[in-house]
Amino acid sequence: MIGIDIVKISRVEKLIEKFGYKALDRFLTQNEQNILKSPSSIAGFWAAKEAFSKAIGTGIGKECSFLDIEILKNEKGKPYFSPKTIQKFNLKKADLSISHDGGFAIAAVIILR
Repeated sequence: MIGIDIVKISRVEKLIEKFGYKALDRFLTQNEQNILKSPSSIAGFWAAKEAFSKAIGTGIGKECSFLDIEILKNEKGKPYFSPKTIQKFNLKKADLSISHDGGFAIAAVIILR
């Protein structure tokens, strides 16, 4: 299964400007907030979570919330879904790619059940 999403980085900048960094609690775990430093990275994680929810076929909602999905980074900075996310959705594997350019963040997710 494949999921993809794109987010305008300025959307995240406006969210932070309006509500402060406390707004991030609604869609990022504390572990994620500790590793994200810029609005473009935050937008990338938002897109990744949306793409993940599309790949599993639910979208963000009752069955899969933003906080049900946790993204970490390896020692080289590559993002990956936490083992607890893989287990929660009973997946064999989930791969993730995030990119930023031209004011947008885009993410692609491939999952194996």
